[in-house]
Amino acid sequence: MSFFAVLLALIIEQARPLARGNVIHASLRRWVRWASRSLDAGQPQHGWLVWTMAVVVPSVLTLAIHWLLWSVNVVLALAWSVGVLYVTLGFRQFSHYFTDIRDALDDGDEDSARELLAQWRQVDASELPRSEIVRHVIEYSVLAAHRHVFGVLAWFSVLAALGLGPAGAVLYRLSEFVSRYWAYKSKSTGEGASPALQHAAAQAWQVIDYVPARLTSLGFAVVGSFEDAIDGWRNYAQRLPADAGNRNDGVILAATSGAVNVRLGGEALKTTFATDTAQGFQANGDAGPAATESTPGREPEVAHLRSIVGLVWRSVVLWMVLLALLTLARLLG
Repeated sequence: MSFFAVLLALIIEQARPLARGNVIHASLRRWVRWASRSLDAGQPQHGWLVWTMAVVVPSVLTLAIHWLLWSVNVVLALAWSVGVLYVTLGFRQFSHYFTDIRDALDDGDEDSARELLAQWRQVDASELPRSEIVRHVIEYSVLAAHRHVFGVLAWFSVLAALGLGPAGAVLYRLSEFVSRYWAYKSKSTGEGASPALQHAAAQAWQVIDYVPARLTSLGFAVVGSFEDAIDGWRNYAQRLPADAGNRNDGVILAATSGAVNVRLGGEALKTTFATDTAQGFQANGDAGPAATESTPGREPEVAHLRSIVGLVWRSVVLWMVLLALLTLARLLG
């Protein structure tokens, strides 16, 4: 059932993506804000209590509904899994900026590309040369694809195989969102989550993303240049920490660099903060990778953006083939 749930969710999301500012995502943001404001007392134990309330409770509720629907009708349980994946999984939640920036660069309109990049990530991109625009777009897009697609697929697939339905997708996406959102709110407004809560959320996110990040990197290696991707992973992953020092992101970027032979890493962009206009699971003020050492590879060019699109879609096909084989094995077994 996992294969069909993922396939249907991806098809629906491509045909009719969720509108920005939709009711579901707005409700989840209100839930996360309520949890931090009501339960965050600044102590370490309170940080974990708030994280559990904000992330684990919705995941358990998702599981309870799945089990209830499964006891009534398998088709209803499948529809519930498709609905949850539709909300948590998909390219169209972030890809419009990537497409617009790529089109602007194709047309030679670098000013528009800089403006779009600044709007997307709330960074100062006014002085970026063309190659650096491409580099940052690649880095942000690959990490977004991991967090919106491959990481969700990993947690959904594993927990669904254990009979836990779509709870893994909710657990993964919410754990990523709260870690980023609480840090953003504290930096941009000076209010919001306590340091203890931010620390708990960051720790939980790194643990939850540890295996999915490596599966994504391995997938990029398989569908890209395998030897170069593994070499980049081995030699540069620790030199490419991303936002909040998340080493998992460094693994993904290093593997991506080798898979398509492009230079990644280097000077970071200065973050700017806007009002809370975050839509869905997106939050402004997430500047992405910090200043790091650069990987070897060709200077980033617009052609690399097409290579990244191909890399990501081949990885999706790889995931779907694996899910189909697992589904077939269960049916035959």
